[in-house]
Amino acid sequence: MYGLGSIDYLSLKKRVRAADYLVVAQLFLQSNFLLKTPLMSEDIKSRLLGHWGTCHGIDVVYSSLRQAIKKFEFVLGPGHGFPALQANLFIDGDLEKIDPELSRNSQGIAKLCREFSWPGGFPSHASPYTPGVICEGGELGYALGAAYGSALGHPEKTIAVLIGDGEFETATALASMNLSKIMSSDKHGLVIPILHLNGYKISGPTISGRKSDRELSEQIRGFGYRPILADENNLADKLITFSRGDFIIFRSEKGEGGPSFVKGQKIAGNYLSHQIPLKNPKTDPLELSILETWLKSYNFSELFDETKGFTL
Repeated sequence: MYGLGSIDYLSLKKRVRAADYLVVAQLFLQSNFLLKTPLMSEDIKSRLLGHWGTCHGIDVVYSSLRQAIKKFEFVLGPGHGFPALQANLFIDGDLEKIDPELSRNSQGIAKLCREFSWPGGFPSHASPYTPGVICEGGELGYALGAAYGSALGHPEKTIAVLIGDGEFETATALASMNLSKIMSSDKHGLVIPILHLNGYKISGPTISGRKSDRELSEQIRGFGYRPILADENNLADKLITFSRGDFIIFRSEKGEGGPSFVKGQKIAGNYLSHQIPLKNPKTDPLELSILETWLKSYNFSELFDETKGFTL
């Protein structure tokens, strides 16, 4: 476990802010990545493709794991939230190990953001090209089964698996819940299942997101797990005390940190944040202004220095 079992939540929140900023920059920017000048139309990619809504939650989960657990493997069920995973791999220097041009400096940030979801660059979803990825995540439902399969017969492994609440509606995900009964022995690795409950999928609310804590906990308990309720303020502590057979239910807001309303439409806390929440910032001055305010809200200059690098 991490250190003496205490969590530095101030450091954790800084890291999440940095990762969130890098996610938004990947989704939208082709230049001016550190906002040294006012954001202009020419700074915006001509083709916007990616998913924002799940990313803040992924950043919280991955950052919390990094604080709470020394060594772990990570399986990302909602692989469409790839810019969040990529942001965290960049912050930790994992991308730099395979591509020196992705070093943790301003040039690395430029490459990370410019080439996300771009021809010849990085894909919009997690893929086998990503260090450590064993489950693409675009085919929702397989994450938990992949995590248990990787842990089978490997007691030295700790595998955290994030399951989207839309993914949790698939037959494959629900069938995989039964694997807890054959993986309860310490002859196998420790699997940490985390249900990411943000309430919405691509086109509407999720079933799990509309259940009460009690109803959802009883469903999880019926599969033989001990449900553990968590949010952004205590997830890392829950991870420190995690035991085999626990199942974490992590609640966060869909699209948290992004625009609340755009032209009268509710975005954050709604399915409209699932993909690109601002459709035309390159040509719409209002949306460009909203994007600039959104990016500046993370105060990235407090978290990254061009000389010293990340100050987290």
